[in-house]
Amino acid sequence: MSEGKDLLQVLWSGADVLRGKMDANEYKTYLLGLVFYKYLSDSYLTKAYDLMNDNMPDDLEEAQAAYEEIMGSDDAKELLAELQESLHYTLDPNMTYVSMLKDAKNNCFNREKLQAAFNRIEESDELFNGLFADVDLYSNRLGTGDQKQSATVAEVIRVLDGADLIHTEGDVLGNAYEYLIGQFASETGKKAGEFYTPHGPAQILCRIAMTGQENKKGLQVYDPCMGSGSLMLSCRNYSAEPNYIKYYGQELMPSTYNLARMNMFLHGVLPENQHLRNGDTLDADWPTDEETEFDVVTMNPPYSANWSAAEGFKQDERFMDYGGKLAPKSKADYAFLLHGFYHLKQTGTMAIVLPHGVLFRGAAEGTIREILLQNGSIYAVIGLPSNMFYNTSIPTCIVVLKKHREGRDVLFVDASKLFVKEKKQNIMQEEHIDHVLELYKNRQTVEKEAYLASYDDIVANDYNLNIPRYVDTTEEEPEIDLKALTQNIRETDQAIKEGNEALLGMLKDLSFNNGTTREAVEEFIKVLEEV
Repeated sequence: MSEGKDLLQVLWSGADVLRGKMDANEYKTYLLGLVFYKYLSDSYLTKAYDLMNDNMPDDLEEAQAAYEEIMGSDDAKELLAELQESLHYTLDPNMTYVSMLKDAKNNCFNREKLQAAFNRIEESDELFNGLFADVDLYSNRLGTGDQKQSATVAEVIRVLDGADLIHTEGDVLGNAYEYLIGQFASETGKKAGEFYTPHGPAQILCRIAMTGQENKKGLQVYDPCMGSGSLMLSCRNYSAEPNYIKYYGQELMPSTYNLARMNMFLHGVLPENQHLRNGDTLDADWPTDEETEFDVVTMNPPYSANWSAAEGFKQDERFMDYGGKLAPKSKADYAFLLHGFYHLKQTGTMAIVLPHGVLFRGAAEGTIREILLQNGSIYAVIGLPSNMFYNTSIPTCIVVLKKHREGRDVLFVDASKLFVKEKKQNIMQEEHIDHVLELYKNRQTVEKEAYLASYDDIVANDYNLNIPRYVDTTEEEPEIDLKALTQNIRETDQAIKEGNEALLGMLKDLSFNNGTTREAVEEFIKVLEEV
């Protein structure tokens, strides 16, 4: 069994401990929080041992023993200073996962100790502020009363002991964490749209946004509706210099924002490359004072959300160049799109997932779309299968945008039939994803799949981008062979006649004990003889 599979099984067993006590949207917080705490603690002990002995420990117990010993010596202060500088946090010996596990195995686990460890990490550096705020160790959902609640947390700690988070290769841990987030998304259904974009759309979106930028060192990726950060982190998979990518992300929900921060660390992203913020993207622009334009913009915003559309936004630089129009109050789709586009570099690519309504709705949205098309900003429109996302079954599309390019043509791709059905969701497999990318990169008309529309085509369609106007996927009805049809009808009639005659023969051979039954059958025989 592979290391990754092993790790997934252990982590998923942790979910089993909590599954009966609360819904997935709540227990994801406990499990993902405890996995992250174990990762920080195990990394800490390993680093401490390495600083003391200039090599890796055989196991965490050895590292814990060495750490306990040095903490009672004069060298403790110097070691703690080095650990704080390199990891940005410190832990007392009794705050480590190894120490908690020992207590859990001896049935003397005290959640006050775990809370103290959480507090210490959060206070060590602003990087970790409020990181464990949602992991409520005193919640009634863990059980009734102190003993049961402590026992539940202790059980999760014991189960997670099977997960070796230090010796995992490459992105195994980050990918396992990503897998867990995806599993929780499928269990939580509607609420999951807040924090996760399914694999198929995520890969298409990131591969498109990364096309032509794969070798750029110091690439800057931006997602102003980042959820768990999975879209931004997917961009790493397509970069030749993944360790130099800088991530800029904003998220409205505090618990989801914390999840994104954990996700970054577990994917090995250095603190200096993480620029994440908890805030409302449309309400106030961010970022405004550091980097403000990015190579890659990825977005899967909430669909047709409400926003204020206040008059003041008409003077906002993000929205002011679109004919004095704002996205409607009840449909913020274009507000999100224009926000992301404003932050795109002249040489960059933006890819955003939105409902199909943005392609054809009129009024203010029609005006905004027309100006984007006149400017050559819309580069491609890709129709995805329906029922791809956890929070909606409606079909969605990916809109690709670029700044100041030659030409105003738009590539349309209809990928609505590229999926397999799996449980509740439709899934795009690797061959589907590869095929969409091939159509995108070739940028040519392919019958029933893609159409490269000239600007004149778009004007002729009154700036309506509804995909069926450009990609005709209708199948012609086969011509009917009247001669063959006539022959079929004759043969069917003959077969019915023969069948009726056979049935009549059988009915006439019947004998009856009951006069009522005989009358009913004779009546039936008359009907058959008339046919």
